[in-house]
Amino acid sequence: MQPDPEKLLSYYERMQLIRLFEEKLAELFASGLLGGTSHFCIGQEAAAVGLLAAAKDTDWVVSNHRGHGHLLARGLDPARVMAELLGRKSGYCGGRGGSQHMCSMEDHFLGTNGITGGGIPIGTGAAFALKYQNSDNVAIVFFGDGASNQGTFHESLNMASLWSLPVLYVCENNRYGMSMPVERACAQPRIAARAAAYGMDAAEADGGSLLEVLQAGTEALKLVREKQRPFLLELHCYRHCGHSKNDPRVYRSRDEESRMQELDCLKQCENMLLQRGLGSEAIAQARERARLSIELAAKEALKAPYADSDYAKGGVYA
Repeated sequence: MQPDPEKLLSYYERMQLIRLFEEKLAELFASGLLGGTSHFCIGQEAAAVGLLAAAKDTDWVVSNHRGHGHLLARGLDPARVMAELLGRKSGYCGGRGGSQHMCSMEDHFLGTNGITGGGIPIGTGAAFALKYQNSDNVAIVFFGDGASNQGTFHESLNMASLWSLPVLYVCENNRYGMSMPVERACAQPRIAARAAAYGMDAAEADGGSLLEVLQAGTEALKLVREKQRPFLLELHCYRHCGHSKNDPRVYRSRDEESRMQELDCLKQCENMLLQRGLGSEAIAQARERARLSIELAAKEALKAPYADSDYAKGGVYA
């Protein structure tokens, strides 16, 4: 698959939008404007953008605790996503869902999920509904390598294969389940290899390469849609940040992080765009458009009223 340079530039801009969104959240945390915790996907932007670029807008998406990138890759409004995280009324769930429970039914986004592996059976159920409706849409379920050791993973894959459900399981293997290296957590660290136990097709791809993700996602979704069978796609990623915002990352070395920074998906995409004939000025303009969009989103979100202002008597929302 060889998208034209302008299309690739639009994907790059979306990846930048996600990176800058997460960095803005870190600023809001540091300034005391955003409470609680959050799980950033810095370093994993190509996986979200490439996979969802291959999908149809009417395919149903289920995310996990590290879901901001999936929301934005799906095309949701950054201002409304940020407003939700800030507990504001203009958020997608009225400011009451937050980072771990954000959904948008009109965008066919069934939600993020705070439970490790909690979204996997939800996506499996969505696929059952699609089969029951004779729909040509599919369900796409994102989860991490840590979730592959949960019972929900194995039960769902068995059920999906047994019932021939149209679902694409996408494991974003970022090498660490919280602080646990995948090699120490999984007897078989290749998550894709587990599909064979359920008679399911599988593939692996470099989650840092936009083109590889786009190609692998396109092929996997084509098989799911045409065969009405489940598929497991493992994307090898790396999160440059910690598990959550307060993670000091003592379980890995700074040398490792420096090496992985050189393979950052944004750097890879920039180099690819230059090789495709796009000038550095066009790339800089895309980056600036993304920056301005996030700055505007933050301003709009911070101006919005809090969800708590909607409380009626007895603690019920009006």
